[in-house]
Amino acid sequence: MTSTDLAERTDLLSDPTRGEWWRTAVIYQIYPRSFADSSGDGIGDIPGITAHLDDLVELDVDAIWLSPFQRSPQKDAGYDVSDYCDVDPLFGTLSDFDLMLDAAHARGIRVIVDLVPNHSSDQHDWFQEALAAGPGSRERARYLFRDGDGVTGDVPPNNWESVFGGAAWTRVVEADGTPGQWYLHLFDSSQPDFDWSNEEVREEFRRVLRFWLDRGVDGFRVDVAHGLVKQDGLPDYVPPTDAGSMGGGESGVPYWGRDGVHEIYRDWHLVLAEYDGDRALCAEAWLPTPEQTAMWVRPDEMHQAFNFAYLETEWDAGALRAVIDESLAAYGAVGAPSTWVLSNHDVVRHASRLALTAENPQGHGIGPSSPGKPIPALGLRRARAATALMLALPGSSYLYQGEELGLPEVIDLPDDARQDPTWFRTNGERYGRDGCRVPIPWRQNAAAYGFSPSGFAWLPQPVEWAGLARDAQRADPSSTLSLYRTLLLERRRNALGAGTVAWLGGFGTDAVAFRNGNVTVLANLGSTPIALPDGIVIAASGPLAGRRLPADTTVWMARG
Repeated sequence: MTSTDLAERTDLLSDPTRGEWWRTAVIYQIYPRSFADSSGDGIGDIPGITAHLDDLVELDVDAIWLSPFQRSPQKDAGYDVSDYCDVDPLFGTLSDFDLMLDAAHARGIRVIVDLVPNHSSDQHDWFQEALAAGPGSRERARYLFRDGDGVTGDVPPNNWESVFGGAAWTRVVEADGTPGQWYLHLFDSSQPDFDWSNEEVREEFRRVLRFWLDRGVDGFRVDVAHGLVKQDGLPDYVPPTDAGSMGGGESGVPYWGRDGVHEIYRDWHLVLAEYDGDRALCAEAWLPTPEQTAMWVRPDEMHQAFNFAYLETEWDAGALRAVIDESLAAYGAVGAPSTWVLSNHDVVRHASRLALTAENPQGHGIGPSSPGKPIPALGLRRARAATALMLALPGSSYLYQGEELGLPEVIDLPDDARQDPTWFRTNGERYGRDGCRVPIPWRQNAAAYGFSPSGFAWLPQPVEWAGLARDAQRADPSSTLSLYRTLLLERRRNALGAGTVAWLGGFGTDAVAFRNGNVTVLANLGSTPIALPDGIVIAASGPLAGRRLPADTTVWMARG
C-alpha cells in the first residue's frame, strides 16, 4: 500500500461528500476466533486482526464487523457476555482493541462491533446478584424470572423451546437449597434473557453504547435484534417444524419481532446521534418479509438490517428477481438502503448452501450423516455467480470472512471437535454452526495454513484448504480471491452501491438481467448458455464461452 493509496483511503473517513457511508459500504465480517491467531493458542485474537488489516485494504472493503470479543465464559463462542465493556483475555486487551481500531482508521476502514442485548452470560455480575437476591428482588427484575406451574412449581412457565434445542426455561436452586423460580433463555441455559421492560436494563445498555462510541467505534451490529421484547403474559407457542432456529418464516411469534423493540432502537438512535461521524446500527432481525424488516430501518431507528429474505432465496431466477424487487421497494419506501448478505457465522456457507439437494433449516448445519450434501464444484460456481450478482446491487453488502477464498462448509468435523451448543442441546440431532466457523487459511505451506504459528486451530481445518489459502490465490487471475478484488474495484469505480436497478428483458426466464448506471449485469441461473449483449466484459464469475454466458455464471459489462 503506497502512501498515496493510504491517504486516499484515510480521506474516505472524513470526506463530507460521503455522508451516511453505511448506505453503500461493503462490510467484511470478522469472526475473531477463526480469523488469525497471533499468540499460538489456536484461537484468533485482536492482534491477529491488526496484522492482517492490509489484506483487507487489498480486498478493498469499507468496514469490518467484529463478532463478539468482549469478556465471556465462551459457552457460545462469545455470545454469552459477562462484561460488555472489556475484552476477553482470550482475544487480547482493551489496549489491543484501541491499537487495532486506530490502525483500521489509519487505513480508511471503519469498525463495527457486535452487541448482544437480548441476553447476558449467567456469569454476568447482574445474574449472579439475581440468583443471590431471590424472588421479587430488584436484581431478579433485570431478567425474566417466573414462578413455575403445577402444585410444586416444577412445570416451566410456558412451553417455549430454546433456539439451540430443549426447553427455554431453567429452574434455579434458591439460597436455602430449595427448588425455586425459572428463568427464560431463548438460547443456551448459560444465556439468561434480559427483561427489556426494566428501565435499569435500558440505561445499562445506553452506558455500554457510549463506552464503545467514546473509544471511536463506527457502529454496532445488534445480535438477535428482533428478540428483546416478549409478548405480555408469555403465552405458549410451538414453531412450525420447518422453521429456522432464529425465526424469519412466521409471524405472530411471542418472542420475535414484537412492536416494543422499535422504541428501544429509537432510543439508541438518539445515543448514536450524540456522536459525529455517521455511526450506524445494523439489525440481525429474522423476519418473514422485506416489508416487515424495513420497519427496523425507518429514519429514526436503525440504519441497516440484514436482508435475510435475500440470503434464504433459492437459486432460481424468478425468485431472485422477486426478492430484489420487493427489497428495493420496501427499503426505499422508508428511505433506507437494502443490506445484502449471502453468508455469516450462523448459516451454511453459500459455496455449499447453493448446491444442497435437501432442505436445511437455518441453524441446523450439515454433517457426515446429513441428507442432500452439497456438490462442491456446483456450489463454488453458483457462489461466485451469486456474489457477482449481489455486489452489483445498490445498497450495502456484507461479506463473511473466507468467502473471498471460496471456502465451503466443513462437513466432516469429528464429533469430539464440535463446540456449538446446538450440537449438545439436540444430542447430535443438529450439527449446528461449527462448519462455517473453521479457522481460515492464509498460507498454503504453513502450519495451520498460517492461521496460528503453533499449527493448532480450535476447529480442525480440512486438508483441501491448502489450495484455497490466500497466498495460493493472490497471483491467480482465475481465483475466487481475484474475482472478489475485481468485483469490489469495479463496484467502487462505477458507484454501483449508490445506483439503481433497471430491469432488462429478452434474456429468458432463467436470467437475472439489469442495468445499474453504466454497467449491465447478466446472471444465468439456467442450464442453457445465453447470448451476451453488446459491450465490454469488465468482470465475470467464471469462464465465458465466446460471446455466450454459461450456466451458473454472472457477467458485468460496460457499454462498448
